[in-house]
Amino acid sequence: MKTAEIKITVELDDNNNPDNILWESTDAETTDKVPVKAMILALWDHNYKNSMRIDLWTKDMPVDEMKRFFYETLQTMGDSFLKATNETLIVEDLRDYCAHFADKMGIVEGQ
Repeated sequence: MKTAEIKITVELDDNNNPDNILWESTDAETTDKVPVKAMILALWDHNYKNSMRIDLWTKDMPVDEMKRFFYETLQTMGDSFLKATNETLIVEDLRDYCAHFADKMGIVEGQ
């Protein structure tokens, strides 16, 4: 069995707000720590039947990039849900919502 490790390092300021977020993976093409401005981590707890989340962003994350980040996250969640469940109708609804979200947030799709 193959094992991979994902490591996330969060550098905090004096008020415990993220200054920097770095991630690295033992299975990546590079061994570099990659800086990111935001992250959403969701985990499913099978025993308690609930999700656990960590949502972090640095204080210098631009609002327009945060809007784009949420848009792309919603889109890729649809991809994952379709792959996991084959529920095409609800994923089409989610895609419709994503288009609405992009319109309301002034996000140009495909850029």
